[in-house]
Amino acid sequence: MQEITLEVKHNRRLADRTYEMVLHHAQHFPETIKPGQFINLKLDGYYLRRPISICDWTEDTVTIIYKTVGRGTEAMSRYETGRRISTLMPLGNGFVTEKSGDRPLLVGGGAGAAPLYGLCKKLLAEGKKPVVVLGFNNASEIFYIDAFHALGVRPILATVDGSRGVKGFVTDAIPESPCARSMTCGSLCAGDEARGGEEAAPYTYFYACGPAVMLKALEAAIDPETDGQMSFEQRMGCGFGACMGCTCQTKYGTKRICKEGPVLERSEILW
Repeated sequence: MQEITLEVKHNRRLADRTYEMVLHHAQHFPETIKPGQFINLKLDGYYLRRPISICDWTEDTVTIIYKTVGRGTEAMSRYETGRRISTLMPLGNGFVTEKSGDRPLLVGGGAGAAPLYGLCKKLLAEGKKPVVVLGFNNASEIFYIDAFHALGVRPILATVDGSRGVKGFVTDAIPESPCARSMTCGSLCAGDEARGGEEAAPYTYFYACGPAVMLKALEAAIDPETDGQMSFEQRMGCGFGACMGCTCQTKYGTKRICKEGPVLERSEILW
């Protein structure tokens, strides 16, 4: 972890209450960033830092996606190019890609789609064939679909109101046919947002990020024999394990979402 001052390169609206901010570092980052890690930003006029998942990164930039849910993030949405922000980064325990196997399933809900983009890039670079399922409340909240398409991955979408993709939740949209499992499939059976057929989906592993209610539903929906990792959202104080304000109980004792998490193994999670 390092305290680094970053400069806003751009800050733009992506979807309803959802923004993308690219932050630039004058030099190369001193530590390697892993998908699933987060940064903690100090906002002028606010006591606690804001923890936000890292979506993407280069040697000297980091991209974050955030939703305006309070006064702090509302203030962030008005930050202009050139604004300097003190950050602590990289924080947390990220996703481990070595466990993925050849056909990992990536499931994101709402803002939880953001860290899956960086994870997807890394898995592709390792020669894996990820399948991505993203869920939103409605079409106005959807973001980064074109970015996934540019990687050669066509996300399967679910919206609660049915305004785009499968009507329902991500558990309703997890594909089952070999066609839908292929990132290179040209049509995904009946369209790029359609569900597959009736054959079992032999995913080698799964990764998920989103609200706890979504993660709990996935726990029930995905074959118990399939291992995976889940990234949890949680309010944080310090963001690096000192205040113990974001602890949770696991099968192996107390863990801190900010330090031992936000990514936890499926096998250790207590529901």
